[in-house]
Amino acid sequence: MLLDKKIKVYAFVGPSGTGKSYRAQMVASEKNINFIIDDGLLIKDNEVIAGESAKKAPTKIETVKHALFLREKEKEEMHKAFKKYKPSSLLILGTSDGMVEKIVKNLGLPEITETIYINDVATEQEMQTARRIRVTEGKHVIPVPTFEIKKDFSGYLLDPLQIFKSKGKGEKPYISEKSIIRPTFSYLGNFTISDIVFRQIAETLALKVPAIHKVLRTRVENSGGEGPIIYMEVMVTYGFNVIDALKEFKEKAKREIENLTAMNVVSLDVVAKSVYIPEDKKEEI
Repeated sequence: MLLDKKIKVYAFVGPSGTGKSYRAQMVASEKNINFIIDDGLLIKDNEVIAGESAKKAPTKIETVKHALFLREKEKEEMHKAFKKYKPSSLLILGTSDGMVEKIVKNLGLPEITETIYINDVATEQEMQTARRIRVTEGKHVIPVPTFEIKKDFSGYLLDPLQIFKSKGKGEKPYISEKSIIRPTFSYLGNFTISDIVFRQIAETLALKVPAIHKVLRTRVENSGGEGPIIYMEVMVTYGFNVIDALKEFKEKAKREIENLTAMNVVSLDVVAKSVYIPEDKKEEI
């Protein structure tokens, strides 16, 4: 499938760990590009609109396959997104010219208009620092800031360094100090994601599920830098298929948290601890 030849395709190339993702938005901005492909993700402005990060693949080989869009399902998802959003230009990140060319071919994109190399926009010292952080701390940048949270949870005010939790209307916010994970880079600055954010998202999503009457307890733990481990205890509503409802909620909540925060949720467990019986159902028991 060959996509619209009017799409201008740009490549941003550099060895792994040299800071491409960190500088992707800067390069895209200079070229007036709103769409980025990086490690299996299609990003529009500051939002992931298609794909799943190749970094979540279980093996190195699977990571490479995912990043190159070798599977038909992954190609189809990208084609649907291209058709929906109709990008006029696109920036593709890769570790080599060959990698970017393979992505272009696999997705049926037009030929590359221009290639920008990492040493065109970063000094040798900056690239060495990026490599050291990747090797010693295992941090990978995804070019999506977590400021999306602000749109959905207005009780949080975000600045470049911290997340503040508002105590209530008219009250001064306080800093939520406990960090669940050192987050990805935001093009508005570096910041910290508190465990309370993951809890708030999970609980807000739970209250939208008819089968869940109330969230009794939520615990968020740090997995050692890989992402949050979330445990929830809930009161379920009588009359629903609890197993199916909680399974569906877990899958949706995990996906939504990852989309909103660009963080990998290591696990999300939901346990039904009690049952709520509505007044109109009590006669049935």
